[in-house]
Amino acid sequence: MKEVVLTFGGVYGTLAVIFGAFGAHALKKQLNEEQLASFETGVKYQMYHAIILIISGIVFPFLTVGQQISGWCFIIGVLLFSFSIYGLVLTDAAGKKLKFLGPITPIGGLLLIIGWIMFTINLVQIANYLN
Repeated sequence: MKEVVLTFGGVYGTLAVIFGAFGAHALKKQLNEEQLASFETGVKYQMYHAIILIISGIVFPFLTVGQQISGWCFIIGVLLFSFSIYGLVLTDAAGKKLKFLGPITPIGGLLLIIGWIMFTINLVQIANYLN
């Protein structure tokens, strides 16, 4: 699991840089301000969670279910949250908005919240064990 978390952290981080550059340069002329802001939100959240995945992969051994839940919530949460935003923005800009993606975004957000709660619980448990 540790390798999976670290790999997703690296892949998500790489893609966040690529998507950020793509949004800032290639899409800037095709998206309105609201669409560009939404796209940037997806990129920011993806990068934040790429970083926390890498931190998690360094800090946690992923021997407990709680640590594994945290990792999977971050991995799946980013996929649902950020990538649904990208899909919504790009299809809206093309005039064919995929509305079914709208309800997926908050599910991803909920998974990210659960991931942070589990991350915090696991971090406190490790800190207590070390003290």
